[in-house]
Amino acid sequence: MTSSNPYNFVPLQPTGRNETNTSNTYTPDDMIKIYEQQFLTEVPEDKITEFLPALKAFYGIDGHTLDIGAVIFDAIADFCIIYNHKIKVGGYEILGGLLKEDVEQEEGSEAQAYSLDCRRIFFINDVELPYHFNLFIHGDSYSVLPEKESILEKLYWFVSDRFDETEAKNETETDEAQETASLQSINEQLAGLGIRSMDVTTINEIVEYVDDSIIDDEMIDALNTLLDNAE
Repeated sequence: MTSSNPYNFVPLQPTGRNETNTSNTYTPDDMIKIYEQQFLTEVPEDKITEFLPALKAFYGIDGHTLDIGAVIFDAIADFCIIYNHKIKVGGYEILGGLLKEDVEQEEGSEAQAYSLDCRRIFFINDVELPYHFNLFIHGDSYSVLPEKESILEKLYWFVSDRFDETEAKNETETDEAQETASLQSINEQLAGLGIRSMDVTTINEIVEYVDDSIIDDEMIDALNTLLDNAE
């Protein structure tokens, strides 16, 4: 950290100047790095107003160039940014085979129920995190029950337990002391992995993103093959 680079921006080499010679131009990948830094750099509250001008000055860009960077980011980036955390979906594993489950069938229904042990990898700020879950399949519907081992699984249960407690008490807030202790424990584990702390809003958004990303087209194809073979 220096006076000319107080936020530890990644030094990048411009590819040239724009047509009016008013700002630098960068490759698409470098524009993504610049755009990421706008969201992922930790900035003290008293420095927030100085941050964006410092970013533009360091790279010699203007607001228009940064807007173009946002379009590039949305077009080709394979991750999303949630409250200053970069989240990415990794590969999946199917662990073992389908297990038949006994469920009460509706009259006339022939849908068989199965459970399947699975794992998908996610990345938070480039840290690899496993998400181990049991997938329950019944006809065209499915549900997911995560383990409670990895920090990502614990984030899920933090959100789930918080929701259950709120419903049980019929209140808008859960027990504040218990929630604070749980959140502190989670953030201690995140810090041990080099991941910055999260508040409740961030955890909710990340769990929602993970839920939406559990099953992709490739995994659906694999599941359909297993189901076809089982039937």
